Amino acid sequence: MIERCGEAIVLRVWPFQEADLLVSLFTREQGRVKGVARHAMRSRRRFGGALEPMTYVRATYAERPKQELVRLDAFEILSSPLSRPIDYARTAALQFVAEVVEEALPEQAPEDAVFRLVLAVLDQIQVGKVWMPVTYFSLWMSKLMGWMPELGHCVVCGLDLRGGTVWYSATSDGVTCEDDRRPGSVAVSAASVGEAVRIFRGTVGELAKEDWPKGRAADLRRFAVETLERHLERRLVSARALGRA
Repeated sequence: MIERCGEAIVLRVWPFQEADLLVSLFTREQGRVKGVARHAMRSRRRFGGALEPMTYVRATYAERPKQELVRLDAFEILSSPLSRPIDYARTAALQFVAEVVEEALPEQAPEDAVFRLVLAVLDQIQVGKVWMPVTYFSLWMSKLMGWMPELGHCVVCGLDLRGGTVWYSATSDGVTCEDDRRPGSVAVSAASVGEAVRIFRGTVGELAKEDWPKGRAADLRRFAVETLERHLERRLVSARALGRA
């Protein structure tokens, strides 16, 4: 048996065999793992409120050879989403981050850059301020996974699109100019492409100082979410919930 202790983020929790809970964790050292919290529904002594999704914890757990599920022994809360006010939009944004990480990352595959991205974004998802961190996370997650297309040139004719509007299709790679746009293509405005450039060059903390209402770069956010969905090959339930916020 291998005993481990390290940073982790709680992604999802399910009931599992009587009073146990099955927990999906995104750990810093091992990537995404699943484990069983024994008797967690009866006793809160070992875990307390640490099993809330998107709680940042120091997790103590044990691995057994040839077993897929680890044994979760204890969690120490480092940061909880419940320590700040919660509303529908913030809840949906937190669920969105959790769902994307759960679906995008294979088990037992460390991704320190993604871990740091999630921590940075979680710190900025606040009541009344969810749209910038959601946009930032969506774009950067695609970039880190190798899914983000080059926004500066038409993938068909090679035209330089920097400073202009680009067109994308939810079913095809790359962006195009207006003349080469595919059936059903959607535009991302020049202003929004400029916001993407700023996101890739700046930090989420710096951008959080700006006013970012839902309408700002909404076309860019749609592009980022649809890029994730195309590569995940599924619709994101949390994205639909976030759209209703």
